[in-house]
Amino acid sequence: MIRVKICRMTSLDDALYAVECGADAVGFIFYPKAAPYIPPDRAAQIVRGLPPFVTPVGVFVDEPHDRVAGVAGTVGIRAVQLHGDESPEYCRRFPGLRVIKAFRIGENFDVKRLAAYQVDAFLLDAYDPKLRGGTGRTFNWDIAVEARRYGRIILSGGLNPDNVADAVAKVRPYAVDVGSGVEVEPGHKDHEKVAAFIRAARRSDG
Repeated sequence: MIRVKICRMTSLDDALYAVECGADAVGFIFYPKAAPYIPPDRAAQIVRGLPPFVTPVGVFVDEPHDRVAGVAGTVGIRAVQLHGDESPEYCRRFPGLRVIKAFRIGENFDVKRLAAYQVDAFLLDAYDPKLRGGTGRTFNWDIAVEARRYGRIILSGGLNPDNVADAVAKVRPYAVDVGSGVEVEPGHKDHEKVAAFIRAARRSDG
């Protein structure tokens, strides 16, 4: 079954609603230059309110290893999602945590880059020269299909309730990830869109 992650969480109400609709994971942005950044102490309060079988995921960009590990321990994060230029060696330095390495996909992206990484999954997002994620744009899903040769693929980038079924049918990813595509404003979820997104993803997965 396709897994669903709802990212850019800032409230327990939104997180619990996503879980009630069937979300497998919820994400928190710990990159201070991105919106909606959430302070670790606030994220920890949300994580404490989550059911036990939901995975909290922390999003980081080119942070020192000690800060990532420290935030993960403080908040109760069980998986780290790395959106910077982290090396394969860096990604191996998190025993006890699942590691998701994100790549921004442009038309000339070489999927062979993924072969150097020993991680639990690859998250593929649309390329933007100024943003590390949250572009709200899709990319060429043929590249995601090809990338499946190298490991589990989490498809992101411009997904919403209207296109996620087509994305799942074409790519057959391990999971899909959505943030801005189900929001009324940065960090605040539209509950109807969250429910519609998860229904569409699961329906397409058959």
